[in-house]
Amino acid sequence: SFQDFGISFDNYSRTSAKIHHETASEFFKTLDEKGEFIEKVEKQLYDADAKQFLADRFVVGTCPKCGNEESYGDQCEKCGTSHNATDLINPKSAITGAVPSMKETKHWFLPLDKHESFLKQWILEDHKSDWKSNVYGQCKSWIDDGLRPRAVTRDLDWGIPVPVKGGEGKVLYVWFDAPIGYISATKEWAAREGKDWEPYWKSDDTKLVHFIGKDNIVFHCIIFPAMLKAEGSYILPDNVPANEFLNLEGNKLSTSKNWAVWLHEYLEDFPGRQDALRYTLTATAPETKDNDFTWKDFQARNKELADNYGNFINRILVLTNKYYDGVIPVPNEYTQADIDALDELKKFPADISFSIERYRFREANLKMMNLARLGNKYLAEQEPWKTVKVDEERTKTIMYVALQIATALATLSEPFIPFASKTLQDLLQQPETKWYDIADKTDLLPSGHKIKEGKAPILFPQIEDEAIQKQLDRLENIKLENEKANKVVAPQKETATFEDFSKLDIRTGTIVEAEKMPKTKKLLVLKVDTGIDTRTIVSGIAESFKPEDVIGKKVTVLVNLAPRKLRGVESEGMILMTENSNGKLVFVNPDEDDVANGEGVV
Repeated sequence: SFQDFGISFDNYSRTSAKIHHETASEFFKTLDEKGEFIEKVEKQLYDADAKQFLADRFVVGTCPKCGNEESYGDQCEKCGTSHNATDLINPKSAITGAVPSMKETKHWFLPLDKHESFLKQWILEDHKSDWKSNVYGQCKSWIDDGLRPRAVTRDLDWGIPVPVKGGEGKVLYVWFDAPIGYISATKEWAAREGKDWEPYWKSDDTKLVHFIGKDNIVFHCIIFPAMLKAEGSYILPDNVPANEFLNLEGNKLSTSKNWAVWLHEYLEDFPGRQDALRYTLTATAPETKDNDFTWKDFQARNKELADNYGNFINRILVLTNKYYDGVIPVPNEYTQADIDALDELKKFPADISFSIERYRFREANLKMMNLARLGNKYLAEQEPWKTVKVDEERTKTIMYVALQIATALATLSEPFIPFASKTLQDLLQQPETKWYDIADKTDLLPSGHKIKEGKAPILFPQIEDEAIQKQLDRLENIKLENEKANKVVAPQKETATFEDFSKLDIRTGTIVEAEKMPKTKKLLVLKVDTGIDTRTIVSGIAESFKPEDVIGKKVTVLVNLAPRKLRGVESEGMILMTENSNGKLVFVNPDEDDVANGEGVV
């Protein structure tokens, strides 16, 4: 799926790899030998039923900052706050559900407070102007709150064993060893490629950039840099352009709850539409605040591509083949409009690069699309389909200028919509065009060059409403399944004696009349044959049933409930209802149709 979507990796590694265990163990031992750790005994959460200490993800409870009742022991995924498991309110074991106790255990700690002055200078001063505001703000909050020693070991039977004396039965904390995985992955790649790994991590010429989500900011900006600084021989991150959270149709993405867009399913449902999703994800990237992916917006973004990029390219290819048999014409005298368009074109490489180099990808994506808009606007204003009838030489110049814009677009769109970019380059039979050729050269596609013959393909076909509705229906079904799975059964009420129960007179009956209660949304006024009499019962079922649908319905009635007035109508009983798995009200009634009205429930 990655390959089909146009994603490739120089190296795809895992923290379970042997080289990672070796690298992480060596890193830990180096810090230990340098005296960079504090060893201390403290109380940790312990599950007596499971007979084990509870590491971060084995504890759930209420976040002390935002009140989220499903926060993990190390981090709240709702507000993004990192904390210790012992900070949780009302913690419970995720293994057994038991309330854990506190039990003493020894661990190794990285004293972040020792590195606080360095981190304050490095982040709050040195990167004040170039780090994203959301990243800088979260780091500042941590530092302003005062950094404290952070445990780098855990009591678990899986993971990388603590490689020093006294570490038996303990492993390296996942967020100590995980970032070291970047180093071990580089070693793995270098060994395969026959290269030296060290310059990538120890040379001042190297720029280290972490692309992560906001829930990992503290680990990449504070804990890992403190580790690197303590070790002494590694470079520090140049930038950490973390994104906020991307939600799906208003709800948090969750792979465990299947609330996600799975790439292999997308590629099956939308074959050949890789660029539509890539463009949408870039255009809606949560760069500084949470954002929402919706299928309706995805459809609109595809239309945006079609109306701007696709429309311009289709027109220019069709007209070039129609007027000149696919051969680039020789331009004549430029008008001011031509000069302005070509001058504007030359600004795009530097302008887009400026945004990319500052990790403002939404902005860069918009600028790329503005180049397509420039081409569309130029064609619409110059109208070569009209000038060709009266001024062939002028038409050649218009088409030449438009083709230069198309050639630039083929190159500059590659980082954003690589499949369309490659298709366009093939259609233009474009000679190699480097990014900055666009600013320096005047003939990106020279006169006399021939483009590919034949009918131009539609780069961004319309996405039909039915295809979008299919995705929305799938999510709705998933939501209902999750609600069923997570439905909480009400706890049993306090014990009732037989004498209490025997006071209730519950009988079968039939609804013989029904009408809506005026000026209410929820109430129906029913006439029910109880076998004793026909009485009026007001029932709050109007949002689930139409009056005409319940006439003749067999029901179960509490007939000796004390009468009470509702909206001026006296109700003389209660009809028993329950909910089905979809939350819809259903009648509690006998299975057998021949049960007479007035029969008691025993």
